Formats: sequence, C-alpha cells, structure tokens
Amino acid sequence: MKSVWIVDDDASIRYVLEKALARAQIPVRSFADAGELMAALPHEEPQVLLTDIRMPGVSGLELLARVKARLPGLPVIVTTAYSDLDSAVGSFEAGAFDYLPKPFDLQQAVEMVRRAIDESLREQAADALPDEAGPLLGQAPAMQELFRAIGRLGQSQATVLITGESGSGKELVAQALHRHGARGAGAVPGPFVAINTAAIPHELLESELFGHERGAFTGAQAMRRGRFEQAEGGTLFLDEIGDMPLALQTRLLRVLSDGQFYRVGGHQPLRARVRVIAATHQDLEQRVRAGAFREDLFHRLNVIRLRLPPLRERREDVSLLARHFLARSAHELGVAPKRISQAAMQRLQAFDYPGNVRQLQNICHWLTVMAPGRTIDPLDLPPELQAAPAAAVPATSEAPAPVPSPAPPPSAMAAPDEDDWLPLLEQDLRRRLAAGEPEPWQDLVRRFETRLIRTALAFTQGRRIDAAQRLGIGRNTITRKLQDYGLDE
Repeated sequence: MKSVWIVDDDASIRYVLEKALARAQIPVRSFADAGELMAALPHEEPQVLLTDIRMPGVSGLELLARVKARLPGLPVIVTTAYSDLDSAVGSFEAGAFDYLPKPFDLQQAVEMVRRAIDESLREQAADALPDEAGPLLGQAPAMQELFRAIGRLGQSQATVLITGESGSGKELVAQALHRHGARGAGAVPGPFVAINTAAIPHELLESELFGHERGAFTGAQAMRRGRFEQAEGGTLFLDEIGDMPLALQTRLLRVLSDGQFYRVGGHQPLRARVRVIAATHQDLEQRVRAGAFREDLFHRLNVIRLRLPPLRERREDVSLLARHFLARSAHELGVAPKRISQAAMQRLQAFDYPGNVRQLQNICHWLTVMAPGRTIDPLDLPPELQAAPAAAVPATSEAPAPVPSPAPPPSAMAAPDEDDWLPLLEQDLRRRLAAGEPEPWQDLVRRFETRLIRTALAFTQGRRIDAAQRLGIGRNTITRKLQDYGLDE
C-alpha cells in the first residue's frame, strides 16, 4: 500500500501523527513544508495527504490546489489550529476530503485517515475500469454474468436481443457489444447508430430505417440515406423493437434474411453490412401470442438474448453507481463531488427505482445541485426517498462510511427514524450467533461504547469532562472506559 503523507511545519504534530499511524500499521511519510512534498511528488504518489493550512511559504490550500491538479482523485485531509468558517469552507471548496481542527483526538485522526484510504482504494478500483465502461457498472452476480457474455460475444457478429426495463441501460449494453465486436483483430468498429422505434411516427419510421429516393413521396426533395446505410460496417441498435408496426416488421425480417433492402421509392437493392442489436422492455413472447409481433422475426432477433436486471434486483450496485453519478455530475457542474453518509446510502439502496439506473442518475444530479452540505444525509434526499424504509446495506456493498464533523449541523443529527441502526445491530448479532462466535455481548458493548465516546470527544474537540456531561456519564466513568478500551492516548 502507498504511504500516507503528512505536511506540517510543526515537528511535534508530525511526530504524534507518525506514531499514531504507525501503531495502526499505516505507512507514513512526513514533510516540513509544501516545497519538500512537491519535490517528492514526481517520484512517488501518496495514498492520502494530511496538510496544515497555515504554513510558511506555500499554504495548505495552495498545496491542495497543486496536488489536486496532478492527482484529482487523491483524498486530502486539511488540519488547522484556526477553526474558523473561512478555513473550513475554503478547504471543501478546494476539494478536501475532510477538515480536522486542532487540537484533534488522535484516534479520530486515524479513523479519518482510514476512511480516506478506503476512498482512495475505491477511486483506484474505479479508475481501473475501462474509460468506455461509463455507468455500465456492477458487482452483482447478474451484472458480472452480463459482462462475461459481452466478452464472449466480442468476436461474434451474431444478432443480439437485449431485454430489460426502461432506464436499466440497454443502450449501454449495445454500445459495449459494438465496441468489443470490431471485425477482425485490432479493427476499428464502424459507426454505432441508434434509433428508438417507439419515438418515431409509424409513417416516418420506414424512411428513417431504409432511407428514401428523391420524389418517393410528397416532401421528399432529395435522396436520404436511412439508418441502415448510416451504420454501414458498424452496428444498428433498434431500441423498443416491440413497438415496431407489423408492416415494418416484415421489411426488417427480409433485411435480416437476405442482407438486402430498398430505399423507399427505390428499385436498386442495397447491401446491409450491419450488425443488428435490438432491445425491448416488453415480453416479446407475449406479443407474439397476441399477434402483435411476428414469430419469425422474433426468432431472427433472438439469436443471443441478454437480460439486463432492474436496479432493485442488484441493490449492491447502488453505492457504486451513486458514486459514479455524483462524481460525473460534480465534474459537469465544476464543483467538488459530494459523499453519501451510511444512513443516506441505506435509503438509496432500499428504494425500488421504477425508473432504474436512469432514475438514480437523476437523483444524484439533483443531490449535487440541491444538497446543502458536502456530505449527503437522509434529510437531504429528494421527497420520494424520504418515505423509503431504511434497509441494511448488502454484504457486498462498498458504501462509504459517514464522515463525522467536529460540529455536525442539526439536520445531520436528526434522522427521520431514530431506530434505523437497530436492524443493523440485530443482523450483526444473528450472524455472530450463527457463526458460534464466543462472547458477542462483550465485543458489541465494547464497540458500541467506543463509538459513543469517540463521537462525543470529537464533538467536544477532546474535552473529556464536557464529553462525559453530554453523554450523561461521570468523569471517572469516561476516564475508566478510555483506559479499558485503549483510547487514553
């Protein structure tokens, strides 16, 4: 693993952070000023950067801007002894991962670094995906099987039928098949041409597909090439094929059978050197039984069928997609990407998404514009998600942990349902009992009390008496707990 870099002109701060991170088995490297760090950057890259704001020479915010220009995905934690609004706002506006005011609790700092490392590893995993993958992302078994099928079809020009609900990403699958289906080794794929057969009036659809000759009908002032000709040597994607009128189904069947077609009003046959990929959200077998779709065309299209699952069947992918869409929306708007708290992510994963991935994309864009803070909490979600029940995050989810703030706003502390965490506790206990884990009571109590004390100390900026009073326990109790749980340092 790469090391965590610390830059601070205060040698004592560097020393205690180095020791705390070393005890946590996190590799660390420290610098006295920004110049030393920038000199090392061309030769090595950090996993996470902790920087003070006010330093001689180049300030922490200037360093943040320079580092972000070189490593835009690097999580940067800003520390400062000047806990003022301008410093905090300036840090987040410059793209900081989080803000840590001095004096800080060492355990809080280590936990923040761990979260930043997790974020960095997720960024690296996302960067490892092909650039053309776009939002066709997924870790769910159904999506992994789909990716394998796309890979196996890379050397094939077989006709493919993609089925799936509206908004699930059928055109993205078609684009992926097109990119991986270049003719011959190393060949560059021809054009990808898409047409939604349900969005074009039936009387115009024939001309759109096959083109027309000059004078073929009133208003045909010039010859026009149709989509089959435009996609020459490439892929023609016929979306919502189930809505194609029967008369055109006959013409399409002839093209797929003979490999030839005529422009409207034309007499010269044209060769269709095109791979056809069709998609529909309808049950084509039912349409065939109802007489609304030709059975012979169905079998021509159904050479290879790929089913794209709805988002509600792969909830473990919601966090991956949400991060992607938030980052993309932030890039489009020229702002720093926002993060989602665990509680908010649970609500995102519990929602059924009748509009599928497209709806999640719209929600993430809405959150980028409308959510007031850097971290998205449940109360920031749009109205349709406010009513969604909170659900336990699936075991394969990579939802980022909530990022605590030294002084969280009231909206972040007031959850819609104060018992949202209880099902998670019950689920964890059931897992432990089923696994025969010894003494789950002691471990759960220790973790629960540790989280309470850490959160209270972070809120009070390390003032133990104040933290004990706010928790409703005695000063001796919090001192003993700190010692018992190894938090006293």
